[in-house]
Amino acid sequence: MNKLLASYKINGKYSFDQIVDDIAQSPEVVELRREHPEITVAHIAQSLSRVKQTLDETEHCRHCPGLDACPNLLQGHKAAMDWTGISIEVRHTPCRLYLLDRQQKERSRLIRTHHIPKEIVGASFADLDADDERIDAIEAVLEFCQHVEPGTPGAKGLYFYGPFGVGKSYLMGAAAKKLAERGIASLMVYTPDFFREIKDALGDNTVQEKIAVLKEVPVLILDDIGAETLSPWARDEVLGAILQYRVSENLPVLYTSNYTYEQLQDHLAYSQKAGVEQLKAMRIMERIRYYTKAYEVNGNNRRIQ
Repeated sequence: MNKLLASYKINGKYSFDQIVDDIAQSPEVVELRREHPEITVAHIAQSLSRVKQTLDETEHCRHCPGLDACPNLLQGHKAAMDWTGISIEVRHTPCRLYLLDRQQKERSRLIRTHHIPKEIVGASFADLDADDERIDAIEAVLEFCQHVEPGTPGAKGLYFYGPFGVGKSYLMGAAAKKLAERGIASLMVYTPDFFREIKDALGDNTVQEKIAVLKEVPVLILDDIGAETLSPWARDEVLGAILQYRVSENLPVLYTSNYTYEQLQDHLAYSQKAGVEQLKAMRIMERIRYYTKAYEVNGNNRRIQ
């Protein structure tokens, strides 16, 4: 109470009645008494420290210094007065900045990446150049992010193909961020590194655990498919199993590749050990071709600019 009284020191003396009267005239207390006419000046006096705390914190919020510098008792929370029928109490609720910060942290948790560069993880549609050679792909991925409902029938993915460095991966990084804004988790995988990791996982018996993650995430992004070297086992038992599960559960997949559908099928058909296996490659491609929409992405090589 000493700190409270100090702010109301008048001519070297304290006037408790003046303190109560001034606080009773504050807009917040007037509004509370309008809602609860039974509140008397005596009630205000009995709850004076709590009422003054609420008014101080409300003033802090009016001149908000930002979440990190928030001076309120509970950082990132705003105070309000509640009437219990006996006394005036303080109620704290999260402020807008606190909620936005929590949402952003939750979005960061939702965006899971695997062997993806930081500049791709931090991609944003706001930073994209919507040039003519990419505009169709940009519009398609934006529409996907805004309307996709993983797990519902008809949820198709996207297949972006084109030369190196034209921004296919960046588009997918931006998609992951946009999906997170809707609370939809995604996993972006650099396909060649993932299959190398799967091969290494044979020694520690974690293959099925790693495959399960790719099977079950609401939106899977396979970046640079076709750049990997696949054994028949990896093609059929890993990639094939992942895609078959996702098709059956209506979980969409987004792809980037340097290959068209036809070129990717040729790539999947060949292995050093088994030679050319067109039928098995066609089975994989059925799970890609018929469950995605393909868009060619062109433009300047942004990696060398």
